[in-house]
Amino acid sequence: MDPDITFINEKVKEESEIVERILSEMGKIIVGQRILLERMIIALVTSGHILLEGVPGLAKTLSIKTLSQVLDLNFSRIQFTPDLLPADLTGTLVFNPKTSDFYTRRGPLFTNLLLADEINRAPAKVQSALLEAMQELQVTIGEKSHEIEKPFLVMATQNPIEQEGTYPLPEAQIDRFLLKIKVTYPSKEEEKDIVTKMAGSELQPVQTICSRDDVFRMNQSYKMVYMDERIKDYIINLVFATRFPEEAGLEKLKNLIQFGASPRASIYLTETSRALAFIKRRGYVTPEDVKTIGMDVLRHRIILSYEAEAEEMTTDDIITEIFNNIVVP
Repeated sequence: MDPDITFINEKVKEESEIVERILSEMGKIIVGQRILLERMIIALVTSGHILLEGVPGLAKTLSIKTLSQVLDLNFSRIQFTPDLLPADLTGTLVFNPKTSDFYTRRGPLFTNLLLADEINRAPAKVQSALLEAMQELQVTIGEKSHEIEKPFLVMATQNPIEQEGTYPLPEAQIDRFLLKIKVTYPSKEEEKDIVTKMAGSELQPVQTICSRDDVFRMNQSYKMVYMDERIKDYIINLVFATRFPEEAGLEKLKNLIQFGASPRASIYLTETSRALAFIKRRGYVTPEDVKTIGMDVLRHRIILSYEAEAEEMTTDDIITEIFNNIVVP
C-alpha cells in the first residue's frame, strides 16, 4: 500500500474512533436500526439532510432525540399538519406594548437536530420554508435574516400509507435531501429486545460522548479519506447510466426512466462514500462503499416513466439493475 495512503489510514482511524463510541452509546436505547444510525452520522458529518420513509413506531423520533443527547446538541420536533404556517417554523415578529417595538420570537427551526414529522402533510409554503432553511442555513423574519447555528441536520419523515390529503414534495425539493432511507421493521430477535427494554424498567440514560466541536472536526476529517480517480469515474458512470441508460448498454431501461439523477447525485455520492469509509475507520474509498450508500443517494433522484409504473417497477429496481451492469473498477 502507498505510504501516503497508510498515513491517511492511520489518521482516519484515529479521528473516527469517536464514531463507534457514539453508535455504542445510542445502542443503549435504540435496538437494531444500525443502518439508520450510521446514515444519520453520515448526514451530520457531511452537513446533509435525510428523508425517511417508514410506517409509524420504528424509533425515528427516538433515534434523532438520542443522537442529540449523545452529542449534546439542541433538538426540536415539528409535527407537520395541513393548517401549519411558515411562521410556525421560522418564528415571527411580536409587538411589545411596553416599548412600542417589535421583537423577534424564533421558531423551532433554530436548533441543531430537527425532526420534521410527516413533511408531506403540510402545504407547499411550509415545505418551502423548511427547505430554504436547509439550503441557505438562514431564515428571514420581517426584513432581517437570521443565521441557523451549525451543525444543522433535518430528518424529515414521510408516511408511506394514508396518502389522502397530503402534499407530495416536488422533485426539485426532494433533490436537496442528501439521503432517502426506507426504514423497515425489526427482526423477531430485535423486537423481543425492544419489548424487554421498553416494557421493563426505566431506560438507561445515555452519556454525552462528544461536543459540537468534535462534530466540526469530523466535518473536516472525513474529507481526508482518499478516493482513487477510478472510483470517481465509477460514480460518474453510475449517475450517467440513470440519464442515458442506452449508452451504458442498458437499452431495456431507456423507456423506464423519465429523468435521471442530477449533478447533485455525483457530488453527494462522492461525499457520502468518503463519509461511509470514514465511519468504517478506513482511509480510502472502495467500490463497495459506493454500492452500499448508492441506493440511499439515488432512489429519490430518478423519476420513472408511466411505462415503469405500469410494470410496477421501483427506483430501487432500476438502481439495482444499473449497479449490476456498470463495470466495477
